[in-house]
Amino acid sequence: MAGRGTITLSYGLTGVMNALWGATLPATDARLELGPGRVSALLMALAVGALVAMPVAGRLADRWTGRALLRVCAPAAALALTGPALAADAGTLMASAVVFGMLSGLLNVALSLQAAAVERALDRPIMAGVHGAWTLGAVAGGAVVTAALRAGVDVRVLMAAGALALAAALTAVKGAPDAPAPPAPPVPGTRAPGRLLLLGVIGAAAFVSEGAATDWAGLHATRVLGADPATGSLVYTVFFVAMTVVRFTGDALRSRLGAGRTIRLAGSTATVGYGLVLLAGALPASARVECAMAGWALAGAGMAVVWPIVASRLGAADGAARRLSAVTTISYGGGLVGPALIGYVATTATLSLALVIPAALALLVATVAPPLLNAVTRTASDTLSRRTS
Repeated sequence: MAGRGTITLSYGLTGVMNALWGATLPATDARLELGPGRVSALLMALAVGALVAMPVAGRLADRWTGRALLRVCAPAAALALTGPALAADAGTLMASAVVFGMLSGLLNVALSLQAAAVERALDRPIMAGVHGAWTLGAVAGGAVVTAALRAGVDVRVLMAAGALALAAALTAVKGAPDAPAPPAPPVPGTRAPGRLLLLGVIGAAAFVSEGAATDWAGLHATRVLGADPATGSLVYTVFFVAMTVVRFTGDALRSRLGAGRTIRLAGSTATVGYGLVLLAGALPASARVECAMAGWALAGAGMAVVWPIVASRLGAADGAARRLSAVTTISYGGGLVGPALIGYVATTATLSLALVIPAALALLVATVAPPLLNAVTRTASDTLSRRTS
């Protein structure tokens, strides 16, 4: 159906955009001689921009519709990459990162809203699959960036040309016909601040797990388990390969088991995975890395469907963009704070102890998320029954 193809392609191209920023960062660091402190400040500027914009996205989408917001902010976010590409000093780079972060925040909310609308129109799960397209886009974009930089392409030319090409592609995608999404009736249960906060925490658990793998899985393998750097890099890859595979099968699983049972299985799988990661340090040296690698694979497989299910359930139960943007802000905010908190605990205590944080969040998903999602579903069903009776 045109709507599914359009939103899937949008997610894939957004993944490429993410790679065009992240995979070129080492080259930008070298070009402007930033150093670790300025790179950290740069990433914080990007995060602040995104978190400021996300709540605004809900208000704009309520006024314009999610589809209109997506049509505007997707090409704009791609064009914003020309700022970092052409920045002549650290100050200019920092300012352009804030702009890119704000537009990326708008884009993330718009994508979630449109995916939820298409899912309602199709009346079947698609959220995990479109997030799988994002992961594939990020991997493919990273590979292209790496190949271009190794071929000697100037990072400024690569980023600017890539930004223009992505903007053109995203403009064309937004012009394609979309599946009409009937407005969902507002559901009283999803307006409760406590329930919104819990949904945000569940979503944050997925982003904290992803951040833990991105920033700390390889370091855990090398510093705690004694692996070589190449093996540490492989641990990171294993996590994201498992996540990608499960995202492309997660919609079918959710159709069969339902959201509550699927997320319980996901949280339980991730909890077992983190248990293996934590156990690895106590095993003989010959089995440590293999045990941790299996654990990270299970963690990636389990947490792969958590955010897609949260976004899908909220979108199906309540069409209000402001509430979806609020949950998105909490989730992404947790994903930004979580890895930094892990680093703080690792510095003051040990990295193994720090990894108890994502393990505890995975257990929280397994225990708290199923009844919460079932309550949202029941509230939506009861409200719809009353309005149609």
